[in-house]
Amino acid sequence: MPTEIPRRTVLAAAGGVAAIAAVPVTLTVIDATAAPAAGSSTVDVTLTVNGTVYRRTMEARVTLLDALREQLGLTGTKKGCDRGECGACTVIADGRRIKSCLTLAAMRNGSEITTVEGLADGDDLHPVQAAFVEHDAFQCGFCTSGQIMSAVALIEEGHTGSDDEIRDWMSGNLCRCGAYPGIVAAVREAAP
Repeated sequence: MPTEIPRRTVLAAAGGVAAIAAVPVTLTVIDATAAPAAGSSTVDVTLTVNGTVYRRTMEARVTLLDALREQLGLTGTKKGCDRGECGACTVIADGRRIKSCLTLAAMRNGSEITTVEGLADGDDLHPVQAAFVEHDAFQCGFCTSGQIMSAVALIEEGHTGSDDEIRDWMSGNLCRCGAYPGIVAAVREAAP
């Protein structure tokens, strides 16, 4: 039998929650490209990105995404939602696909990172890139680098048994233009 809670207890708890919600909150926007504030902590980070070793001193709070774009000049990895929901920032780190906006660069110290810039061999596109072009698997192109990186990893992981499996394993990458049929066809074609 359920335990009854007195009405006075419920009202008192609701009043406490309302009082907490009424307290003003100040949000601070962090600019990852700004110079470190006095007394802030910096870390030395070594990343191997697309076969090139980079050594940088950066603030401990810098995400891998911001380090790639702002400090290394590799702008193929896109900043979409900055919350890990859209997948535009997908890269491959130590053989696993990750959303680079959700990991700090310092957490990837010593890692091998592959970005979309590291896939092609000169003018020869990676098979996934070529399949994306062949199947018109992009429209505005904003999500394309993350889609391609996720597709490369998906194929290496062996999750290409069916169109449903491809859709399921690509579900962390959003395409606001709705190019999903082309994306699935491209992955299917590029898979061995």
